[in-house]
Amino acid sequence: MAYPFQLGLQDATSPIMEELLHFHDHTLMIVFLISSLVLYIISLMLTTKLTHTSTMDAQEVETVWTILPAIILILIALPSLRILYMMDEINNPSLTVKTMGHQWYWSYEYTDYEDLNFDSYMIPTQELKPGELRLLEVDNRVVLPMEMTIRMLISSEDVLHSWAVPSLGLKTDAIPGRLNQTTLMATRPGLYYGQCSEICGSNHSFMPIVLEMVPLSYFETWSALMV
Repeated sequence: MAYPFQLGLQDATSPIMEELLHFHDHTLMIVFLISSLVLYIISLMLTTKLTHTSTMDAQEVETVWTILPAIILILIALPSLRILYMMDEINNPSLTVKTMGHQWYWSYEYTDYEDLNFDSYMIPTQELKPGELRLLEVDNRVVLPMEMTIRMLISSEDVLHSWAVPSLGLKTDAIPGRLNQTTLMATRPGLYYGQCSEICGSNHSFMPIVLEMVPLSYFETWSALMV
C-alpha cells in the first residue's frame, strides 16, 4: 500500500515484484554512477584551462567510450530479459480467475468452480466506514489463496482497461475481444490495492482492485459459502 510522499516503489509481495525491485536498484545505481561521472567531467572542463591535446585525439579514449556503453547496456539487458521471461511463465496454476473490465467496474469469475462469480464496484465516499480508503475500497473483494500460483485471465467488454496491482508487480491490459493472461503468487496474507491503469472514460479513476490474500483453509471456507 502506498503512503503519502512515498518516493520508492511499494513493498514487494510476490517473487516477481522482488526481482523487479532488485532490477530497479541495479539500474538506478548504474544511472547514478554515469550521472556522477558526467557531472565530474563537465565540472572539470569548466574549471580547468589546460587542454591535453594527445588525450583529445587519442584512439584509445574513443575505443573505451565506444565499448564501455555497450558493456553497460548488456549489464542492463541481461537481467531485464530474465525477468521478462519469468513474468511470462505459467507454472501449473492451482486456480484460474477470469477478470472482465467494464465501464466502470470489474467482474470476476472463478472458472474452477461451477457458479462463483461477482461484480466488484467501488464503494462511494459517503458510504465508507472509519478506516477505509477513499477511491480504493470495493464492495466485493477478490479472495485468493496465498503461496499458490494463480492464473488471471483478463479481458474487457467495452473499451481498453488495465488490471494493475503494484505490490504484486502486475499490470495487464484488458482488451475487448482478446484474452490476456498473467500469473500471481503472494508470499504473505493481506489486502493489496490496485486501480485501472488505462484511461477508459470519465469514471476511469473509480474502478479500484482489491485482492485479499488468505491461507488456503480460509479460502476453501469462503468459496464454499459463496457457492
